[in-house]
Amino acid sequence: MYRGNEGQWAFLLHRLSGLAILAYFLLHVVSISLIIFGEEAYMKVHHLYDLWPFRVGLIAVTAGVAYHAFNGLRIIVMDFTGAGVAYQRQMWYGVLALTALVTLYTLYVNVPRILGGY
Repeated sequence: MYRGNEGQWAFLLHRLSGLAILAYFLLHVVSISLIIFGEEAYMKVHHLYDLWPFRVGLIAVTAGVAYHAFNGLRIIVMDFTGAGVAYQRQMWYGVLALTALVTLYTLYVNVPRILGGY
C-alpha cells in the first residue's frame, strides 16, 4: 500500500524530473534546428529566451536536473552498497538539500535578470 513515504516521493519526483528534462531537450533540439531557416529566424526565437518566463523556466529546469542527478547518485549508492538502503531516507533529504542549494544559486543569478537588472 502506498503511504506517501520518502521512497514514493523520491520515485515520483525522479520520474517527473526525467520527463521535464526530456521536454527541455526536445525544445532545445527544435530551437537549435531553427538555424536551417536562417540566422534571422534562429535569433528571433533565441531573443525570446531572455524574457522572464523563460528565465523562470531555466530555474525550474536547473532544479529538475539537479534533483535528477543527485537522486540518481543516491539510487546508485543504494544499488551498489549494502548500507545504502539503510540510509536511503537520510540520503533523500540530503538530495533535497543539495537540490535546494543549487536552485538557490540559480535564483541568485537569475532573479536580477528577471527583474531587469544585469
